[in-house]
Amino acid sequence: MLSRDEYLAAWSRWHGGVDPGRNAMVGRWLALVYAAARPLAGVPPLLVTVAGLMVAAAAVVPAEGGGLWLLLAAGLVLSTGFLDSLDGAVAIGTGRASRRGFVLDSAVDRLTEAAYATALWLAGAPGWLAAAFGALCWLPDYLRARAGQAGVAETGVLSVWERPTRVLLTGFTLAGAGVVSGLVRPWVVVTAGTAAGVVLGAVGVTQLGVALRRALAD
Repeated sequence: MLSRDEYLAAWSRWHGGVDPGRNAMVGRWLALVYAAARPLAGVPPLLVTVAGLMVAAAAVVPAEGGGLWLLLAAGLVLSTGFLDSLDGAVAIGTGRASRRGFVLDSAVDRLTEAAYATALWLAGAPGWLAAAFGALCWLPDYLRARAGQAGVAETGVLSVWERPTRVLLTGFTLAGAGVVSGLVRPWVVVTAGTAAGVVLGAVGVTQLGVALRRALAD
C-alpha cells in the first residue's frame, strides 16, 4: 500500500492534475478514504465498484415505499458516495489503478446517478424534473470526456455540481422527505430538492462550459 503522500500524488495524476491540497475539505475526505482503504488492500477494486452500484440500485426500492422508508433510501445513497471513493483509493493505493478500471468506474458512476434520479422520481418528483436531474448529472463528465478527446488534458474547473454534491443533495433530499413525512407530503420536499439539483446542475455546467471553451480556444 502506498503511503498517504504517495497516494495523494497518484490520485492527482489520475484526476487531471488536480491538487487535493488546495481544498481542505477534499484533502480531509481523501485522507479518510485512504485510512478506510488500507485494511482492504487485498480486496479487488472491482468488487468495491460493483458493491457501490448494487447499493445504489437497492436505494430505489425503499424510495418507492415513501414515509420513513425514505430514510433507508437516503442512507443507501449516501453510502454509495463513500464506496465510490473507496474503490478508487484501493485501486490507486495498491498500484492496481488502470485505464480500464478508470473507464469502468466512470460508467458505474453514471449508472448510480441514473438510480438517484429514479429514486427521486419514485419518491415523488415529477418525471420530467427527475430526468433533467439525471441528465445534468451526466452532462459534466460527458463534456470533460469530449474535451479530453479534443486534446484538453486538464480536468477543468471544479464546479458547484461535482459528484459529491450530487450524492449529498440526493441523500439529504430523501432524508428530509422521510423526516417530515408525518407533517408534509414527501413529494413536496423531494420535488424541491430535485429542482435545487437542476438549478445547481445548470450553474455547474455553465461554469464548466466557460472553462472548457477557454481551454479549447487556447
